[in-house]
Amino acid sequence: MNANIFIAGSGGIGQAAGLILSESQVMQSSIYFGDISQQVIDNAIDFVTQGCTGKANLQGVLMPMEGSNEDMAAALAKCDIILDCLPGSQAPRMAALAKQHHCHYANLTEYVQETKDVIAISKDADTAFVLQTGLAPGFINILAHKLYEEFCSDFGVDVVNSMHMKVGAISKNAPSPHYYAFTWSPIGVATEYLKDAEIVRNFKKKNVPALSGLERIIIDGDEYEDNFTSGGAADFPDAFAGKVKDLDYKTLRYPGHYQWVKNTMSTINNSENRIKDLENIMLQNIPSVEDDVVVVYASVEGKDNLGRLRRKEKSYKIKPSFVGNKRLRAIQTTTAAPLCEVAYMLMKNKWKGTILQSQLSTAEFLEGPFVTEIYGKYNC
Repeated sequence: MNANIFIAGSGGIGQAAGLILSESQVMQSSIYFGDISQQVIDNAIDFVTQGCTGKANLQGVLMPMEGSNEDMAAALAKCDIILDCLPGSQAPRMAALAKQHHCHYANLTEYVQETKDVIAISKDADTAFVLQTGLAPGFINILAHKLYEEFCSDFGVDVVNSMHMKVGAISKNAPSPHYYAFTWSPIGVATEYLKDAEIVRNFKKKNVPALSGLERIIIDGDEYEDNFTSGGAADFPDAFAGKVKDLDYKTLRYPGHYQWVKNTMSTINNSENRIKDLENIMLQNIPSVEDDVVVVYASVEGKDNLGRLRRKEKSYKIKPSFVGNKRLRAIQTTTAAPLCEVAYMLMKNKWKGTILQSQLSTAEFLEGPFVTEIYGKYNC
């Protein structure tokens, strides 16, 4: 299978996607790296070239800050798919370009309003737009959906008490006082900490403030705390209406982190741009690290057809790993692999219009070549 793929955004996740695709044995890809910085493009091409064990087919396209340009239009005219690794604010722009150039489109963003904008853009498109298909939202949602399918099949029901989804992109070590280190976008962290989260309680969808649901949980013997954050539930509050009594997504952290965030946010209550101010404070106090860990946990709980309470659950702990000759951080592989899996699915299936996380085949996704390479086989 051959594919021409435009990767919009050539930073860490874009580079990881480029390398994973270039190393693939199931899909031969010609890749166009797009970015507003020529240096970032050059770095991405060098990264994949050095990391690839075979010959990578790579080109760079300098993107404007807004809209398009001649080089970008010429590249998109040749492409089958746009993989959008840009900040979430750029999603409507890239979706409109995908529609204009008849490209399939897939993105990563957890941004809620921008996702609604892309849905509106893609409704009558002649290509497919798969939204929120990274780690969280993305992999975690399909994992939870799979558990729901198994629960209903095994226990003879179609309504459950709860579906809980939790993901943490954390550092291997976490000193006080913040008990955290950046492993991915600081602006993404600040955004999910401050924008409302969408949950379901007693079968009713509602918005709650981010960081308003602090609890503790033990996963594989290790203790974490979790809290509501925005975007991770994807379209599930609507997709599982009437089927799940309580549904939510939470971000996992080491115990003590959310108290530090709460104390920090109390100093910017009157700020006109709390997201940017929180990002700046965190950048001044919290380092970035390469040695990261991604923790994933999903559960579905309810009563079986005899009235006995049951729970199905699955967890992962993903560490940095090699792809080709390059060691990638866990957040890179766990985010880029689902995106690449969707690219593969787009090339195999004749999809059109908007495709949300609840609509993806759980078996095809979780058993696909890109996902299993990073997460392992689902039933193991």
